[in-house]
Amino acid sequence: MAERTETSPAAFDGSGLGINRSWPGVAVLIVSAVGLIYSASVSAWPAALIFAVAGVLSLACIWTLHGLGRKLAALREGGADWRPALPDVQRQDLNIEVRNLAKLLEVEPEQTADLQSAYIVAEDLALRQIQQEERVPVLRQVTVEGIPFDALIYKDDLVICCQVSFLVIPELDDDRIASAIRKVSSVNGAVESSGGSRRVRLMLILVTQLTPEDEEALRSRLKANRFRECPVEVDIRLLDFEALQRIYVTD
Repeated sequence: MAERTETSPAAFDGSGLGINRSWPGVAVLIVSAVGLIYSASVSAWPAALIFAVAGVLSLACIWTLHGLGRKLAALREGGADWRPALPDVQRQDLNIEVRNLAKLLEVEPEQTADLQSAYIVAEDLALRQIQQEERVPVLRQVTVEGIPFDALIYKDDLVICCQVSFLVIPELDDDRIASAIRKVSSVNGAVESSGGSRRVRLMLILVTQLTPEDEEALRSRLKANRFRECPVEVDIRLLDFEALQRIYVTD
């Protein structure tokens, strides 16, 4: 059986880094110290130099792991409580999006699987691009305060809740906007009640497959008044599906 990758919050909070992951470095450091002392006592200076270098490298490794653990723990302090989204939740959200696309594109039932694959690829490439732009890890398919989002980003003092949509017409319907606002409003309330210093932001990632004219029309329809009920800042990213494929897929 393949080894299971740990994806629980405890695996990311850094609490186990100091003991579970740095003990090999500690062991090497101890051996290096003993070897250095012995080599020096018998004037075996080449061996002493080797043990000294090994000790310095081991110490650097331990320090790096310790610092990483502190940083990861700091991400969660004063932030939002998140968990990996259950497979059933992910499947349900995906099926809703694919059904909406199938209706717009008027595809045949036997083409639904291809459309589903295309949507998964589009979401994956979009989140890769966002990670490149933000230069921080993107946590995919999570529930934040019990509410599902396509991704979550911790950046500086921000908790960024991300929703991905694949648009084949130049419109983001009001129902999607209202749903995103309701969800991020609940997260914002929970973060504020926790007394932490973090702020919440909503990021709408719109993967488009539109003509330049339709994309311009879409931009003109994403006016601020459509988000006036949102209690947090809204960041809208438009990403072209074909451009994403050229960056990450096509040679």
